[in-house]
Amino acid sequence: MASTQASRRILAAAGLLLAAATILGALAAHALQTRLPPERLGIFDTAVRYQFYHALGLLAIGLAARAGPGPLLGRAAALVVAGIVLFSGSLYALALGAPRGIGIVTPIGGLCLIAAWILFAVGALRGG
Repeated sequence: MASTQASRRILAAAGLLLAAATILGALAAHALQTRLPPERLGIFDTAVRYQFYHALGLLAIGLAARAGPGPLLGRAAALVVAGIVLFSGSLYALALGAPRGIGIVTPIGGLCLIAAWILFAVGALRGG
């Protein structure tokens, strides 16, 4: 039962992050295209792209957790969410004019994402 709930939470988070990426991508394509300089629009697009990739990966983690739940998959999912928030979130902020110092958060988010996929791989090999 608990594993089914964990899988549902992971899948729900993936769905919400995918919806947010879709909204943010549409915002970039329609509202921000004329308001942001090309360099900052490119940063925003990178944030959207990485959010999409990793939210789709989170969807896969949720499905894997449904098939064979385990603590490593749950930790991997949490790291993906943290990585998206830190990596893409800091890029969104930079693109929208936040101080450059916020950029220090971006590689921390990237490290979270790398660690998540390593945990996922180990969890897959160990069966959860």
